[in-house]
Amino acid sequence: MATDLIKVEIIQRQTVKPSSPTPHPLRTLQLSVFDQMIPSEDYPPTLFFYATNNNVTGSGRGAPSTDMADMRMKERDYCQHLIQSLAKTLTHFYPLAGRLSKGHDVIQCTDDGAEFVTARVKCSLSQIFEHPDPEMLTGLVPAIGQPDGDGDGDGDDDATRLPLLAVQFNLFECGGMAIGLKMSHKIVDGTTCGAFISCWAKTALDDGDNDQVPSVIPKFDAASYFPPLDFSNSSQLSSAKLVGISKHKYITKRFVFDASKIATLQSYLASPSSAHAPTRVLAVLALIWKCAMEASSKSSNIALGSRPSSLRLTMDLRRRFEPPLPQNLAGNVVSNLIVIATASLIKGQEESDDETIDLKDLVAKLRKGFEQQKETYSTKQPFDSNKAWQRVQEYRKLRKNVDMDHLSCASWCRFAFYEADFGWGKPAWVSIPSIPLKDAVILIDKRDGKGIEALLTVSEEIMEHFESNPELLKYASVNPRVM
Repeated sequence: MATDLIKVEIIQRQTVKPSSPTPHPLRTLQLSVFDQMIPSEDYPPTLFFYATNNNVTGSGRGAPSTDMADMRMKERDYCQHLIQSLAKTLTHFYPLAGRLSKGHDVIQCTDDGAEFVTARVKCSLSQIFEHPDPEMLTGLVPAIGQPDGDGDGDGDDDATRLPLLAVQFNLFECGGMAIGLKMSHKIVDGTTCGAFISCWAKTALDDGDNDQVPSVIPKFDAASYFPPLDFSNSSQLSSAKLVGISKHKYITKRFVFDASKIATLQSYLASPSSAHAPTRVLAVLALIWKCAMEASSKSSNIALGSRPSSLRLTMDLRRRFEPPLPQNLAGNVVSNLIVIATASLIKGQEESDDETIDLKDLVAKLRKGFEQQKETYSTKQPFDSNKAWQRVQEYRKLRKNVDMDHLSCASWCRFAFYEADFGWGKPAWVSIPSIPLKDAVILIDKRDGKGIEALLTVSEEIMEHFESNPELLKYASVNPRVM
């Protein structure tokens, strides 16, 4: 389905404020050093699709009717129900209803509200599921957090006026629905995003119980664990702009790894020297990284291994501290693991003169590199924020090395997104639209919780090599229909 075939009509915009005012002692939230280093324009998007044929039990809400009048009435009911439950959820996630301060180091939690957009989509879900183009899906998420007009992509022109949360409730002709979210990365990492979705869905499913309190109340206190730095008289923080945003043509494609294919890949990569086969995330990342290095070699017409390659993966820090940090600690509680591959991984094939990257060796290098960094990373209090900032600067310097390839990775697996039942059943599909990042891959669970969907963004030329790589196609399908 071509991008220009989907028509999205915005029919209403409104502001949703917390159902109860934020107490005055909580109205100023100091950001942690990790929050400070996140660019203000970074709004990761997520989409939750709900088909009309979901089986709904125990919620008191059936699938939308095919009768047009009845369907419109149910749509209004669903929309109002989402808004009311969102207002209640914001009382617990109150910073998302605030605004970023001028210095970008504080959230003013003054209940300015989240943006809620209602849209009508001139197609059916089946059309999208048949051809799920990530570029096409961009119209289903709110248009906030875009780079500003001055060309530097810092988003500073309107950052203090932008909502930190925006929702787009999409209504399809077939009666299906999709909830598109954009949440400011300044205050939300993947774990916090998952907690927000779970809380909102549970609040909606409980059908208006005013006394309902989420089982896990978020704790917005990351600054006490990761002290902020003073950038008020320095231009240093400007160098932490979103790495990888580009005005050049990059495209996003979806590669789907079924559970059975991942199991086969894990079995192949199991090493006698290791007690366990690699995790499914590690196995998939290693394969994608290998294909990226091969694609770069072919695209540049240079010998394989003549250019080193770096891979960056985000790491959740909550369980790595001694004692462990609270699991309900909200904000950005993540750091980066970085591994560099060199020509030492290149080997000649047994039956030809061609050279290749040994995937088993690459997995071993990834596993060893990650473990070494986990061991050396500071996991005790008090936390040294200056060292954390130094690590970011070192990576930025590495990323600027034009004689090296780079791949940035994030795993959204195990976030329980497919449990998000707002009252009309669990999602038929959860995905991510195209995002303006180059040389990046995001992994997200398939609906069965065992397979993986990889959203890869690279140049058009590099993508051509990915789509024709026989080893990748042995384990993954290129943008198959949503089952």
